[in-house]
Amino acid sequence: MKGNTLIPAIKHIIPVASGKGGVGKSTVAVNLALALQQAGARAGTILAGEEVPRAAERAAARVGLMDADVYGPSIPTILGISEGPQVTEARRIIPVTQHGLKVISMGFFMKPDEAVIWRGPMLHKTMEQFLGNVDWGELEYLIVDLPPGTGDVQLSLCQIIPITGAVIVSTPQDVALNVAQKAIAMFKKLNAPILGIIENMSVYVCPHCGKREDIFGSGGARKTAERLSIPFLGEIPLATRIRATADAGTPIVLTEPNAPEAKAFIAVAERLAAQVTLRAAQGEAVPPVNVTF
Repeated sequence: MKGNTLIPAIKHIIPVASGKGGVGKSTVAVNLALALQQAGARAGTILAGEEVPRAAERAAARVGLMDADVYGPSIPTILGISEGPQVTEARRIIPVTQHGLKVISMGFFMKPDEAVIWRGPMLHKTMEQFLGNVDWGELEYLIVDLPPGTGDVQLSLCQIIPITGAVIVSTPQDVALNVAQKAIAMFKKLNAPILGIIENMSVYVCPHCGKREDIFGSGGARKTAERLSIPFLGEIPLATRIRATADAGTPIVLTEPNAPEAKAFIAVAERLAAQVTLRAAQGEAVPPVNVTF
């Protein structure tokens, strides 16, 4: 990636963001990373309504997952990681490898009952450390789980490195979508592309009777994407299995890949990969911008 001197061996940097908390952003980020890792860098994708042929044989993509939600890191729990990273004599951090993903998180450096109470400069320094002082190696994708909102971490990330594009996660309800649009506006102000919107908790299907219920509304993220001319990457249902597998440290894409909920994540990951391919075809990633407030 031209201009990316901090982590030059990483091809695509994709932050996963949300306007507000409680929309399942971290669970989505983990399952997306696993789906990309399992599918491979050149998996078949849905592009402009047509399926790109899959390679007969493909190796797993090299994918990293950076937990940048420093206030509420949950990636280690969702992935079932109990041990922290190693540090070399040269003070380089070796990320934890779990289920084929390279992972770094503030949760590795905190006690369970501790809280991060930092101002902007400390958050900026942490982003620099997580990017430049972690031995990521060569990666096809680095998925970055951002904290909710439009704060210092988002600003630092976009100013330190050129990102491929951001993914926005929202539930269908108006309250969540209204705040999600603020996150979209922030990335646009930072000159960062939006790869698409994901509607999480889109519909609940009773596992016993099959009845569908739109607990948080229906189709709101799709309509918002159409109105803002942003790709709609797909819907993830509200399902007990997604929550239970995340709580157990065994994400559903990994443990139940044939479940309808896992297939929904895989379909979203394929559409995301297609958008990354389109963005790459359009040229180099947009360079970081300096924004002062």
